[in-house]
Parts: sequence; structure tokens; C-alpha cells
Amino acid sequence: MRIFDPHIHMTSRTTDDYERMAAAGIIAIVEPAFWLGQPRTSAGSFTDYFDSLVGWEPFRASQFGVRHHATIALNPKEANDPRCREVLDLLPRYLEKDGVVAVGEVGYDSMTPEEDEVFAAQLALAVEHELPALVHTPHRDKARGTERTLAVVAESGIDPGHVVVDHLNEVTVGLVRDSGCWLAFSIYPDTKMSPPRMVKILQEYGLERMLVNSAADWGRSDPLLTRATADAMLAAGFSDDDVDRVLWRNPVEFYGQSGRLDLSDVEQKEATFAGNSILRGGS
Repeated sequence: MRIFDPHIHMTSRTTDDYERMAAAGIIAIVEPAFWLGQPRTSAGSFTDYFDSLVGWEPFRASQFGVRHHATIALNPKEANDPRCREVLDLLPRYLEKDGVVAVGEVGYDSMTPEEDEVFAAQLALAVEHELPALVHTPHRDKARGTERTLAVVAESGIDPGHVVVDHLNEVTVGLVRDSGCWLAFSIYPDTKMSPPRMVKILQEYGLERMLVNSAADWGRSDPLLTRATADAMLAAGFSDDDVDRVLWRNPVEFYGQSGRLDLSDVEQKEATFAGNSILRGGS
């Protein structure tokens, strides 16, 4: 089984997590820029963080056979802090980096006018740089926030097929399903979605444009919940091909629109492993 986690914050995880993920089949990831849990007081803090996302973190992942890409943005929560507005001027230089496959996370936290402005500005950057966009929906008042998100996306002129709307649930999945955007679900131990709930959504809405991620941030989370969802799909009667579509081919298709997704190393390792397995008489 091969798994691509399309949204996981490995900055908040240990190297042991990378080792466990690789052993579970999670061999490719995308790490979005996000809030680090404490307010940052200057654009320089973001410069150091973005440098880590495109430099150190891919190297750290590679030590365990995991391919790392990133998305870069000013996150919705810190969009409200005037000290961080300068970050918008830094973004173009990072959006040209080879390992950056989308603008994100953008969107809403508290749905303020400041968030409206920064969200629209970053969707414009996505269009200008011909990159997909990863959109964060608010944790509170989620239905209204998702409706507002889709309105801003429509006003921006970005192709909805280049947008993934994340942190969805049973209340919001139908809204996004009809929009032409991709749909993403974060699987958590206690909050957001669980593997059984995710399986029910896939049974009802199908597999097209569906992404499943673990997010795995600073709070109680689990970087192996993509694998747990794959196992739950198989137990519910989905085929190996269905699992591969949701947990591998769908994120490859979405982020592949950036023209920068490079999975040649992990695909070569997979081919070598499969060849060796056949020679040994394995399946």
C-alpha cells in the first residue's frame, strides 16, 4: 500500500513519526505553512519558517524515504495581525521554489475583514504563479464559513479545479461537492473526522476529487490516521484500487497541477521493491 498525505504539519512531529509513517506506507507528503501556536511578531519569523519548509524539512523526511513538498502562505489566523502583513510581500520569492506545490493554507479562521483581504490577495498570487490553492475552512460556524469561502473562490477567477477546500465534514461536504473544487478531510483522534465517518462519506459521495489527510499538528493528533482510513476502507468493502485512488492518485493529480510534484525517487523505490518481491515469489 502506498499513501500520500496531502496535508500534514511535520514541523510539529518527531523523526520517530517519519519512521513510523514510512513503515505504514506513507511515503509522500505535503506540508502546508500554518500557525505555530504562538503569535509571530515580524516577517522575519516567517522567513526562517519558510526556509525550513523548503530546506530542512525535505532533508529530514528524505532520511526515512519520505518525499516532502510544501505549500506556502500567510495563514488565516495571523492574517489578522498587522505586524504580519509584510509576509505577503515575501511570498512571491517562495512561490517560485521547486518544492512548493500550492499556495496555502489560506482562507478563514474568524472570518474578519482582514482575513477577507488576505485570502483574496493570496488567491490572486495562486493565479499569477499558476499554482493550486489549499484553503482552510474555519473551525467555528463552519457552514457559513464554507459558503463564504466558496464565494471568495468564485470571485477570484481561479479555476475551482485548482482549489482544495479542507477540514470538511458531513455538514459542508455537499456545499463543496457542487462547486467544482476538490474536497479534503482531516482525520483526528478526537475532533474533526474519524476513519469510520470518512468511510461513510466516501460511500455516499464517491471517490472523485476526495483527499484524506492527518494534518497532525501540535495538538492531539496522529500521523498514521491516513493508513487507518485506508484500512477502514478495505474493511468496509472498498477495493485496493479504490484505496490507491483516494490515498495516492487523487493527491498526485491535485498537486501535480503545479508542475512541480517530483515523486521519481519514491516511485523508483516502489518499482524496485515490487521487482524484488516477484523474484522472491511474493505477491
